[in-house]
Amino acid sequence: MNFTEITVTELATKLADRDRQYQFVDVREQRELELAALPKFIHLPLSEHAEWSLEIHTKLDKDAETFVLCHHGIRSAQMCQWLIAQGFTQVSNVIGGIDAYSDLVDRSLPKY
Repeated sequence: MNFTEITVTELATKLADRDRQYQFVDVREQRELELAALPKFIHLPLSEHAEWSLEIHTKLDKDAETFVLCHHGIRSAQMCQWLIAQGFTQVSNVIGGIDAYSDLVDRSLPKY
């Protein structure tokens, strides 16, 4: 594992930080986003990897601090590994995903 991991409370701090520019990537499916989503996230569904993977360097800055989210943290970990392999330098997986975020940060966020 070449990437770091952050908690959902650390993610909430990053989302609220107006002074720094971060990249936030959500790899869940569109139907999952319709149930629960966070602002500032770029949607790159892991299942559609073939459609967007060749353009990853135009969609994201490889040197920017990047946080990857999914439902529980498994798919986002896969994405983190792949981003590192593509030359991304500051990649973090969100432990527990949006499920933990709805438990620990924002209980108004629907669980599914």
